Amino acid sequence: MPLVSLSFDADLTPLLPLALRGHPVVRGWAAGATFKHAIEALGVPHTEVGRVLADGEPVVLEAMLPASGHVAVSGVQPTLPAVPLRFLCDAHLGATARLLRMAGFDTAYDNNYADAAIEVLALEEDWIVLSRDRELLKRRGIGRGAFIRAREPQAQMREIVTRFRLADVAKPFSRCLECNVPLRMLSPEEAAASVPPRVRERQRLFSTCDVCRRVYWPGSHWARMSAVLAGMLSPPDDEGPERAAPILRSGSAGA
Repeated sequence: MPLVSLSFDADLTPLLPLALRGHPVVRGWAAGATFKHAIEALGVPHTEVGRVLADGEPVVLEAMLPASGHVAVSGVQPTLPAVPLRFLCDAHLGATARLLRMAGFDTAYDNNYADAAIEVLALEEDWIVLSRDRELLKRRGIGRGAFIRAREPQAQMREIVTRFRLADVAKPFSRCLECNVPLRMLSPEEAAASVPPRVRERQRLFSTCDVCRRVYWPGSHWARMSAVLAGMLSPPDDEGPERAAPILRSGSAGA
């Protein structure tokens, strides 16, 4: 039975059981075990793994463990994913899915998705799976994903923006918050029948969702929503709400 020593970067240590943190893990593994199997058995999903070195040499997760030696496991580095840039949030991240849509990112969410269905969608349609469920992210069919450590939606959003370097590619309020489809611009004349008279008098910029027919405009909540979104998309020392200037209020017909 292979007896292998594994060590993990500091950012991966919190994913290990308490008793295994702070020192190399030395354990025997059954013949035929892969690096993926060993790393995930200790609590770290493959979506969180960057470079793996076996006695200093890079290896792929699907390779077989050696008979002995030392394995060093690094965490993933923040990077903008290759296209398609679209996210699938599991049932734990409903509020965060809405924030991603608010920032303009293609984001699927349905709290009725079963883990098996998420795996199929990820495999067949190449979604980036976001979850707080490590067992879900260990599924082999999920090639792109992230374990979200934060618990509060705005903190989760900041974590996702940092992990995937999303700040510079955000297009705030370019998607419907309900349907996730891109919004289409409307002229004031086209929007007139769908917005209250006071809105028609004050606003000239409108957009609509061609699925649910909601109409959006830069209304009274603009400043608050701009500040909230800018705080999630910008570094703490960035210029602030100006980054989110294109944001539109999520108004709708009859709102």
